[in-house]
Amino acid sequence: MSDEPQSVTAEVFYFTPPEDGSKPYTDLNADPRNNWNPEPHSVEVENLRSKEGSVTLDTAGFQCGRGAAAHKTFTSDAEIKAEYYPESIELMKKITGASRAVVFDHRIRRRRPGETGPTTPEALACPAGARRPDEGLRHGARAPTPPAGGGPRVPPAPVTDHQPLAAHLHPAYDWLLALCDYQSVDRKTDLVPTDLITVDRKGETDSVRFNPSHQWKYLRGLTPEEFILIKCFDSKTEDNTATMTPHTAFHDPSTPKDALPRKSIELRMLVFYD
Repeated sequence: MSDEPQSVTAEVFYFTPPEDGSKPYTDLNADPRNNWNPEPHSVEVENLRSKEGSVTLDTAGFQCGRGAAAHKTFTSDAEIKAEYYPESIELMKKITGASRAVVFDHRIRRRRPGETGPTTPEALACPAGARRPDEGLRHGARAPTPPAGGGPRVPPAPVTDHQPLAAHLHPAYDWLLALCDYQSVDRKTDLVPTDLITVDRKGETDSVRFNPSHQWKYLRGLTPEEFILIKCFDSKTEDNTATMTPHTAFHDPSTPKDALPRKSIELRMLVFYD
């Protein structure tokens, strides 16, 4: 589209550490939930429309793709697992060259104007985060034990598949994902281990400090035929391979006033290279 913005200036929330020097945590059972504070920063977010091929999982830590899902309804968890999981696994293997992929979780987000919570896009937006191999613990789900087998990437690489619901038959402009190019991240200073406490366990994720060198990108008008793969972890570190990418939801100031609320599905997978 000729009127597509090349980039937008938007507000992204970053992590600031606890003032008392203690290890940061998010406790989903407590009020307040956090012992740290979010800090808003104005950043430039590049629109990848017509430049989708400029980022890959191994360079930027995320990748754009096309492939209409055969499953269309997304109203039944049982049907999603029976129909959407298998086709997503085959697509992931085709794209990455992996020998196997295991889906261990999915989440549907349906934004309702005026309402926020753990299933809404706004819940992603504070702060920018980078998930670890135990990312499933963040949502109360335990990742399966990897099957036996060798390969260049052990443990397996968790990857998130994000796309608008096929049942939501229009491009998504509302509360889209902003993704930070891995090549602009300083792992030693930008990432802060943060405990995540749920009802029955404690896991750990990485929160992200502000760095003016961060390069944020997004795909405006994501359609139900498109998806974004987000790398959460990769054991392969040689050759400057991207091992993760910070990401968050954000409000695009160029969003049309009549844009419908975003509805999307996220699939979390363990990807094996035997």
